Amino acid sequence: MDMTYFNKIVENLELVNSKQSDNIEKAASMMADAIENDRLIHVYGGGGHTTLCVGEMFFRAGGLSNINPIAETGLTVFNQALKYLELERTVNYGSAIMRYYKLQKDDLLIVYHNIGINPATIDAVMEAKAAGAKIIAISSSYWQNEMPDDHFIRHPNGTNLFDYADVCIDDYNPVGDAVVTVEGLDTPIAPISNIVDFYIAHMLEIECVRECVRRGVKPPVWSSANTPGGDEKNAEYLAKYSPRIKML
Repeated sequence: MDMTYFNKIVENLELVNSKQSDNIEKAASMMADAIENDRLIHVYGGGGHTTLCVGEMFFRAGGLSNINPIAETGLTVFNQALKYLELERTVNYGSAIMRYYKLQKDDLLIVYHNIGINPATIDAVMEAKAAGAKIIAISSSYWQNEMPDDHFIRHPNGTNLFDYADVCIDDYNPVGDAVVTVEGLDTPIAPISNIVDFYIAHMLEIECVRECVRRGVKPPVWSSANTPGGDEKNAEYLAKYSPRIKML
């Protein structure tokens, strides 16, 4: 079996570990601040497969219970493909989504979009920033820096996701995403962005929980609902967060 894909994933993860640990710890500290101050942690994906990261952090066994998914079905892979592709390129769509969730000053927003230049991402972070929210961005500097300034998928203002973030976490996703070439085929296969971004999501959770424990703050963590006693353990957090999290 060819190990190219495995090696590319490991290479990318090692790059994140070696160069983004400080940023992950800073972001995790902001998440711990939100927990300590009884605030929700809002999570948004700017379109396509990056929206799966929102689901990976929400109502997940071992995940944080105060995650509020800003989940817009129109932007996800559960919409028709050509429709979500058009919507993530639509100016002001991201703004409307963010306005619906009514973020407040000092709320915390985690934004995933490995390309980090499209209107649904940029408009959303601009709206959140205007409301006074703090922003953690997970994206690729390669995409943001290497895509032409006049590329049609860019927001008309030409800015990047990292321009708005309080903490930037680079996932080093290569332009094009797919990393394996097969002899006889000129189109690369096997994307890696979601594997790396899922890893970053869970590292944020791990470091956040460690920081909460260090502060003497009890982190709200879901138990698996499929294990004996899981529903009973989760009842406390469901009672607390169901009135505040629209997707519960």
